[in-house]
Amino acid sequence: MGQIAQTGRFLRRWWPVVLAAGVLTLVTAFVGLLWFIQIDAHRIAQDAQRQYAGDEVQALILAVQDEQRPLGDRNHDVWALGQLRDPRAVPVLSRYYTGAPCQHDKFLCQLELKKAIDLCTGWSASTWLRTTMGRAFPKKPS
Repeated sequence: MGQIAQTGRFLRRWWPVVLAAGVLTLVTAFVGLLWFIQIDAHRIAQDAQRQYAGDEVQALILAVQDEQRPLGDRNHDVWALGQLRDPRAVPVLSRYYTGAPCQHDKFLCQLELKKAIDLCTGWSASTWLRTTMGRAFPKKPS
């Protein structure tokens, strides 16, 4: 019996297991990516809290408004605000969003501002995951 016939017989018998393992691997990778993104956003927010008062969102808002900070850092702050998806950020993000083409050497990234505004005003899979994980594993009081 040839190698191809043996492989075909194996797949006919085990394809549901192989398919389930593949799906589980993809779901695990997706959840892991979302978790990594949230960790990075909270790291940026904690860095902002070292310099500015308030909770993570308030500190990031102040960091975005601080025009003495480098634009690259402020763009990271905008990204983190989008990932945290807090509606309190929308007025500040909207103030900087013009819809004009990006000029990264002069202004905050317009594309990143638009994405952050959309994330703060809408629903997404990662919002659901963050909310669900927050309920399952509440933060311990500091």
